[in-house]
Amino acid sequence: MTHESLVDDGWAETIELLGGEELITGSARETRAFLRPRGVRSATDLLRLTLAYCLGKVGMRGVVAWAAASGIADISDVALLGRLRNAGPWLQQLIGYLLKREEKGLAKGRLIRILDATAVAKAGVHEKKNNGLWRMHCAFELEREQFDFIEITDQSEAELIDRVPVIPGEIRIGDRAYLQAERIAKVLAQGGDVLVRAAWKNVRWLDASGTAFDLIGHLKSCREEVIETPVWLGLKKGDPLKMRLIALRKSEAAAQEARRKINKEAKAKGTQVRQETLIAAGFVILVTSLDQDEFDADTVLKLYRMRWRIELAFKRLKSLIGLRAPPAKDPRIAKPWILAHFLIALVTEPLSQEFGVSPP
Repeated sequence: MTHESLVDDGWAETIELLGGEELITGSARETRAFLRPRGVRSATDLLRLTLAYCLGKVGMRGVVAWAAASGIADISDVALLGRLRNAGPWLQQLIGYLLKREEKGLAKGRLIRILDATAVAKAGVHEKKNNGLWRMHCAFELEREQFDFIEITDQSEAELIDRVPVIPGEIRIGDRAYLQAERIAKVLAQGGDVLVRAAWKNVRWLDASGTAFDLIGHLKSCREEVIETPVWLGLKKGDPLKMRLIALRKSEAAAQEARRKINKEAKAKGTQVRQETLIAAGFVILVTSLDQDEFDADTVLKLYRMRWRIELAFKRLKSLIGLRAPPAKDPRIAKPWILAHFLIALVTEPLSQEFGVSPP
């Protein structure tokens, strides 16, 4: 987005896509982002300044000079900084309006949501350790190919499968990070189903009798390309969760490449690789609560293959929308910076699908 696109007719269209001036103004007042003019005439003008700063490359002083020259606002860079510090809850609420607007499509069938997180560096931090990242926890609706949940934390907060509010009947898909038995139980209790990739040692595997299930031994004993068996996940409290374990045997070339990477990482860390890890590397192991009569093993595997869609969405967000490390260390500035990019992504994604092109 250029400064010109924030003052021409395209800006009026953007306001309509965001719900209209009345909604934007009401949201700004409700979140106390805009209560009095003080150099900025309206909430929509404040939103224009916010987007100009967060999506542009001229910095705070450049935005202030541009706003004055364009007749949009007469405000100092210090005053604009103060406004931006209060913009986070407002942008989050506007995003919420956009995310909820399309929920009527759920009547077509099961809602499929892919969970994942991406990250950008904090200002002035060049290492990933010591909480040097902002982490964006997202849910991506597969049918619409759009984000429908966004939460920003630092890297101290983990990826959690129950972080996203559950919509009854949904199917949520996640990678190995989301194999969390206690939290999966919460999703199931609220009427959702899960499909997650599994590592062999991240949970307590049980059989029907409640005794330990030898996952690696089972994989070694089977010769089928696709292996399926009922399995239970042990919980700290309550009955174990009955699930389906589905394992796809990798090609020999893919298995060898996976083992090569594991050995390389272990060598770099000076650790020893367990034999069980090398055996498990020969399989794609999934765990799901989906009913076998409705979703056979082949369908479950196809569903999980769709997980790459959220990875593609993250790449679009960073390469096309321009999401990068926020320039400010203050979380009250950094979070609006990130949210502004998601806001524009949500506005442009429907347009790009309508015209069959990628957003400029």
